[in-house]
Amino acid sequence: MLSARGPLVFRQLFEKVSSTYTYLLGCTATRKALLIDPVLEMTQRDVQLVRELGFDLEYSLNTHMHADHVRSCEELKKQFPKLKSVHGDPEGKADILVKDNDVIACGKEIHLRCLHTPGHTPGCYCFFFNHENHPMVFTGDAMLVRKCGRTDFQNGSASDLYDSFTQKMYHLPAETLVYPGHDYDGFTVSTIEEEKKYNVRCPEGQTREKFIEIMENLKLAPPKNIIYNVTENRKRG
Repeated sequence: MLSARGPLVFRQLFEKVSSTYTYLLGCTATRKALLIDPVLEMTQRDVQLVRELGFDLEYSLNTHMHADHVRSCEELKKQFPKLKSVHGDPEGKADILVKDNDVIACGKEIHLRCLHTPGHTPGCYCFFFNHENHPMVFTGDAMLVRKCGRTDFQNGSASDLYDSFTQKMYHLPAETLVYPGHDYDGFTVSTIEEEKKYNVRCPEGQTREKFIEIMENLKLAPPKNIIYNVTENRKRG
């Protein structure tokens, strides 16, 4: 499924300063492609890869209003003038503002279902892709491998994130591959089944009260340049 010779091209890319994953999905039949969570400083890399693989970049999707980096949609539009920016946070500028269960179609093969998964921020979305019965989900900062995104800034809510885990993400097929927005421990991918068992913050069966207690006691330092990053991301579209 993920071979360049098949109907779909998939690449997982990494930006080391903010430990951000960017994802490329391309339809080989139509040569249309999209990026999920591209980072401004990696624009040249992303443009080069898209062109080397022979694609036209149709969409730049963001899972949420990032606090740890600036998104690159405006720079990408300079290279791909027909590109449209996509996210689900009404506080930010976008060409397409998605709602829960909307579908973004790219070429013949790529159909991403947009799942509203608030908690890390109110406007967080996951993108679910069930290609040829091989499901995958791009979770941004909602679900990380064995962890989850913090909820102590940008109007985050541990209670909302608990609902996103238990009522949305954990209802996906157990074999769904989980591709997170970040990783700080060397992981690249997980599955819904693994996270139900081994997520240290919200395993299956976790109580809301215990989850909230865990999230309220993480005591994490704020991201660098948070005010600048959020301000820039809100106006870039």
